[in-house]
Amino acid sequence: MKDVIVVVGAGQIGQAIARRVGAGKHVLLASLKEDEAIATAQAFLNAGFQVSTAVADVSCRESVQALVKTATSLGNISGLIHAAGVSPSQAPIEAILKVDLYGTALVLELFGAVMAPGGAGIVIASQSGHRLPALTPEQDGALATTLVEDLLKLDFLQPAQVRDELHAYQLSKRGNSLRVMAEAVRWGRRGARVNTISPGIIITPLANDELSGPRGASYRRMIDGCPVGRAGTPDEVGQLAALLMGPDGGFITGSDFLMDGGVTAAFKFGDLAQPLAQP
Repeated sequence: MKDVIVVVGAGQIGQAIARRVGAGKHVLLASLKEDEAIATAQAFLNAGFQVSTAVADVSCRESVQALVKTATSLGNISGLIHAAGVSPSQAPIEAILKVDLYGTALVLELFGAVMAPGGAGIVIASQSGHRLPALTPEQDGALATTLVEDLLKLDFLQPAQVRDELHAYQLSKRGNSLRVMAEAVRWGRRGARVNTISPGIIITPLANDELSGPRGASYRRMIDGCPVGRAGTPDEVGQLAALLMGPDGGFITGSDFLMDGGVTAAFKFGDLAQPLAQP
């Protein structure tokens, strides 16, 4: 049977990774928006890839189950690229937690049960998860291992405990890396691996929404104040993901890779440690 690479979230980062790991395999592009998936598929077809599309809502168990069924009908699932999500300027608190936290845990659970031996997965988290203050060991454990359908019932994820959309996003992305660490144990029993990449500001439509939104000044300050002095590109994320998903990454699983141009370092030890001046 054909090897299948499933891309959940057919945006710029998911596409960049799929271009590097999808040659000679069947690429299944899944998106919440059918027109986005179709347009992306056409570009892949024009470049010589074998590709098909699906509509999927990661916040709905039935929808992800249907995606798994479609994927397994195409062949052996040798790769999963989970790049679906919403940013603090794109959605309210409840939606961020439902899509970015619950949705990621759901995708990991259901695809982890069908990954082929030797397969590998990548979850796109965020630098924001690294700037959330330390949680308690109990909270870390709960984010990592709570049953998916009980995840959003955790006390510290309730409305009174989540300050704003950015806090919800940070909690979700911290949860993603913790969840991947726990899932790596389960995936390992099938001979498969899974890791997280936590990018900084990568120029995509999502990042552009943030740059033009209420947190735009903070985003521009991060770009200007980081050691690299620029934003990143989806292709740079794709290069790291290809390493992690390929044979050279065979000893790497359950790990999180921060690639933010040094933004987090600058927050800890550089000029970004100073608060943003208010107008």
